[in-house]
Amino acid sequence: MATVITISRPELVALIETAAKYLTDGDTTEVVALAVRHLLARRTPSSTLFGAHEGSVRTAEGADLIAPSLDVVPDAEAGREIER
Repeated sequence: MATVITISRPELVALIETAAKYLTDGDTTEVVALAVRHLLARRTPSSTLFGAHEGSVRTAEGADLIAPSLDVVPDAEAGREIER
């Protein structure tokens, strides 16, 4: 199955050729495939915490990272001011 993609923007053609020269010994098709695979890998729905590498962030068993850190409502939020 042969498919042709035409890229006519001169700056993009130059970028692809430069990347191909350094990354794939001049194979422009492979450098485009490499770029697309990289973009797809970054957009996976099962991304790790804060985009960190898998296993670089450890949490305690049962920790809820989105739960409120305070178990009481702060005075400023409740409208109760502390007299000083």
